[in-house]
Amino acid sequence: MIEGLIGTKKGMTELFLDTGEVVPSTIIQAGPCYVVDKKTTERDGYNSIKLGYGEIKPQRSNKPMSGIFKKSGVPPLGILKEFKVRNEQYDKYNTGDIVTVEVFSEGDLLDVTSVSKGKGFAGVMKRHGFSGQRDSHGGMAHRRPGSIGQASFPAKVWKGQKMPGHYGAKKFTIQGLKVVKVDKENNIVLVKGSVPGPNGSCVYLKHTVKGRA
Repeated sequence: MIEGLIGTKKGMTELFLDTGEVVPSTIIQAGPCYVVDKKTTERDGYNSIKLGYGEIKPQRSNKPMSGIFKKSGVPPLGILKEFKVRNEQYDKYNTGDIVTVEVFSEGDLLDVTSVSKGKGFAGVMKRHGFSGQRDSHGGMAHRRPGSIGQASFPAKVWKGQKMPGHYGAKKFTIQGLKVVKVDKENNIVLVKGSVPGPNGSCVYLKHTVKGRA
């Protein structure tokens, strides 16, 4: 089967299990996705399938991509991503096919990738968790970072020095999120726990790599 899908984060909710446990869950609209292209071992060195998600207006697509969509027999799509597929399942998919949330089942473990919320410009206490400096006895550097280097040596600021700057809006992958419910009719999957990013953001779902037999 295909290793993953493209989806949209819809929000969070709570599920109540028969045991009485309350499970905070993230609602993800997973697909439907279209098979736009296939890569083969002979031509490209590996087997994969390129999926497309999110229909867009034809005028939003450039000419090269419009030609690819027309050749594949799919509508113009805004998001494309390659997913690896196992060799024995590769021939089951053809360009133009629709892939739904049926590739996932309850109990599966997924790696979910998305872009976190942007926080804008932030200081070192918020961005890096610095403890700050003294708040008493006339101290004026409550939230300042302190020293960022020395004069004679190294006579520069080291690359990677933690300093104020843009915070958030970075790609993160949360590993091993458990699928607690799959709604095949509406292409909805609920995963246990939180997923980075605001509601409406794009997420990539794939079967987890760690712990696989």
